[in-house]
Amino acid sequence: MLGTMARLRTVLAVVGLGLLLSACGYNTIPTLEEQAKARWSDVQNQYQRRADLIPNLVATVQGYAAQEKSVLTAVVEARAKATQIKIDPSDLTDPEKMKAFQDAQNQLTGVLGRLLAVTENYPDLKSNANFLALQSQLEGTENRIAVVRRDYIDAVRVYNTALRTFPTLLWAKTVFSGNKPMAEFAANEGAQAPPQVKF
Repeated sequence: MLGTMARLRTVLAVVGLGLLLSACGYNTIPTLEEQAKARWSDVQNQYQRRADLIPNLVATVQGYAAQEKSVLTAVVEARAKATQIKIDPSDLTDPEKMKAFQDAQNQLTGVLGRLLAVTENYPDLKSNANFLALQSQLEGTENRIAVVRRDYIDAVRVYNTALRTFPTLLWAKTVFSGNKPMAEFAANEGAQAPPQVKF
């Protein structure tokens, strides 16, 4: 009888401890970290989709605008640079690696804009079905990139906040003391400046 009571108390203590741990935020930090890593995977997926579209876009434009070789070369080089910089989930806490990744992606965005501006000089190209489909896919991908970046930024904000607020701060300082805040995307330099419109 006495052994049964001791076992019952042990079981109740274990269940009580489990409930206490689940209610106090112990699982919050790993859960939020995994959500942020998943959002990062979404970001990489959309950037890869864009990188995969670029060779077809360049090939289509090249057939019409061979004299725009410098722009086409810049797009190919920027794509190569952007796809060389890889950020895995362990690098999400390194602001320098995130900045290098973001800078390479921003450079690719800039040269793609120049490429699409060049195409305005070629009416036959603008009416080409392949070009129109690729342009539409690229625009859709740019929109998806904006959405997944926003989702990543939000997931990182929630995770970083959990590392600094009570009660998860207790776990962050003890059990998860190796967890560092994740780096966020920063706005491009000059993003706050209004665009210049010239007529």
